[in-house]
Parts: sequence; structure tokens; C-alpha cells
Amino acid sequence: MSWGLVPIGSVATVLPGFAFKSEHLGNVGTPVIKIGNITDDGTVDIRATEKLPETLLEPKHQKFRLQNGDIVLAMTGATAGKAGRIIAAMGETFMLNQRVARLIPERVQADYFWYVISTEQYRERFYNLGGGAAQPNMSGPQIASVKIPIAPPMVQAKIASILSVYDDLIENNRKRIALLEEATRMLYREWFVCFRFPGHEHVRIIDGLPDGWERKPLGAIVETNRESYGARELPEYINYIDISSVAQGKVVSRTPMATADAPGRARRKARDGDVIWSNVRPNLRAYSLILEPAENDVFSTGFTVLSARAVPYTWLYQFVTTENFVGHLVNHATGAGYPAVRPDDFERAVAVVPPERLLKLFHEATETSMRMISKLNTHSEKLIQARDLLLPRLMNGEIAV
Repeated sequence: MSWGLVPIGSVATVLPGFAFKSEHLGNVGTPVIKIGNITDDGTVDIRATEKLPETLLEPKHQKFRLQNGDIVLAMTGATAGKAGRIIAAMGETFMLNQRVARLIPERVQADYFWYVISTEQYRERFYNLGGGAAQPNMSGPQIASVKIPIAPPMVQAKIASILSVYDDLIENNRKRIALLEEATRMLYREWFVCFRFPGHEHVRIIDGLPDGWERKPLGAIVETNRESYGARELPEYINYIDISSVAQGKVVSRTPMATADAPGRARRKARDGDVIWSNVRPNLRAYSLILEPAENDVFSTGFTVLSARAVPYTWLYQFVTTENFVGHLVNHATGAGYPAVRPDDFERAVAVVPPERLLKLFHEATETSMRMISKLNTHSEKLIQARDLLLPRLMNGEIAV
């Protein structure tokens, strides 16, 4: 069974965002949702946002306010067509920036509408509205003109109910991950920032550091870009991971492809325990710890790969994802329109390195949690894939509703 196609604009309102000025955005105020906050797994990263001070909010901005459950769509650039749904605390609000559209379901079941427009099929359809340009740019009316299948109301509800089971599992994983990440981060902060590590009561502070601790450049304790493939060394088939495939703290997608189709940037290797960090726009925090990678995972040269040498990877990952470290990269990025850092910018960052005994204790206390986070992320990836494969089968009648 299949149903009639209707334009999005006949069942939903498409509202492009407001052009908030970059110089007005900072670290305090209402978070602003930009293109870079929409992730490949259908969520919106609300942690890595710039903020608009409350003093600059005007009555005309109210219609651009977002909250939990709202649907947004990237309108331009390499991520054009990517949809995301905000998951936030009750009462938490955000502002909608330019080049992102809010899609407001009105004459269609909201969850059903979300499942349809968030599929890879519709992402590609939205992307193609840009006419195949290097930097596609779609308008609100173009989005509104795209046709989607509309099932009878009861069927919409049943399809949404079936697919929501997957989303519930994904959300449970997300909550578990958040708890594990917070516990690990708090332990790092307690021991290595506040210096309340085991036995700290008996250690003298000398020149601002506990006795036995050292300041070292990161390049003294890690290797950058240790391994890369030559032009003729790539496996026959690869899973390509580029910058757009990585959100804050996780790889959200891998693109399978034949080596013959691989871009020239598909060169980097990452081993178990390595950390990948995007060189471009470090303020977006596109980084991830790599655990148990597949043999044919290949990373873009747009990443710097950090391999722990004199410290455990658990400590290294926490250090290179702190606000201070991100600030170091942002301050060293060059290029006005396309700010980027180089491997030696990573290597010059100064790390306060504790004694080996403490590093070992931290590794023993956190490795299990960090590997569990990796497994939960992988499980969520598979749930997303299964959900997206199920929807068209429900829509075309292969599976009875």
C-alpha cells in the first residue's frame, strides 16, 4: 500500500531562522542553534552552542524561539538537507539562526512527519534543491514544495509508535552515555584541575603544582598523525570518516565506498585509543576517541590524529576536550572564513602532567566507562540504521501496519 504525495507546505510551516550577528554571540545567554549543531544521527548538539545575551533579545525574535521536540533543517553548505530534532530539558529554549529552518507540523502527526523528513532519502532530496552547486543553498519555499507521503491519521500514529521504540532505546543510550561522560569528566576535574587526587593531603605545592607534576608541551607526550595510507595502499573498500561525520565526542556515521571512489583526503589511520580532532573550525568541537576501529576505517586528512605515547589514552582524551584546550585551538586558528589549526598547534599546547602512579589509577578507574560509551554509541548507530530501513517498508506495505 502507498499513499498520496503532498507538498510539505500543505501540512507544515517552514520558518527560516534569523540573521543574528556573530559579534553579538558569546558564552552567556540563550543558546543559538546553527547548522553545525545539527548532527548526522538526527539530534541537535545543544552543548556546543554560542549564546545571545538576554539584553539583545527583542520581541521580533520570539517567533524564532525553539524548545524540546522542535524540528530543524540545514539549508546551506555541505550539510544542507540534514534534519535534527531538539532533545532538551522541559522549559529550556534556544534561538533559530539563519540558514537553518524550523519545520512546524500542523496538519500531520508530528512524530510521523519527523520520521519521513529525517530519512536519508529526503536528506538527499533536500540537498538537491541547491541545484548541485558546490555550496547548495535552499529557500523556505523550495523546502515547502517537496512532496511527502501522507498516510491516514491512524496509520501515521501506528507508524510513529513502531519507530518510536527505536528512538526510546537510542534516548536511553544517550542518557547512559551522558552519565558516564559526566562521571569521568568530574573525576578528571577533581584530580587534575582541583588537585584533590588520592593522597593530595601529603603532597607539597611548588610553583603552583603538586610536587612531582610537570608542565610539558603536548608534543612531548603524544604523536600526531602517526600513520597514513599512501595513494596505492588503501584497502579495496573503506569506511570513510570525514569532518561532517564527527560530532562532539563521537563518530556518527561512516560512508562505505570503493577505494576508486574515495576522495584524495581519505588517508589517515587511527588505532585503538587514538583521538581524532578536526583541524577546521575547532570551536565546533568535532573530535572523538577511537576505540576498536574496523580495519578498513579511513579518516580524512582534515583531522589531526593524536596517539598517546607517555600517558594513557583515557587521560589524553579528557585533557584535549577541556574548555582550556579548545580555547587554545580557537586562539591559534588562522583564516577568517575557514579558521583552521595545524598539527603543530596541537603539539605546542602545554599540559600539566601528573606522576605515572596517578595516571595509572585514573586509567584503571575510567577505562571501563569509556569503552562502554563507545559500545553504546555503536549500538545507537545500528538502531538508527535499522529504524531508517524499516520506515520505507512500513510505507510501501511490505510490513503491515
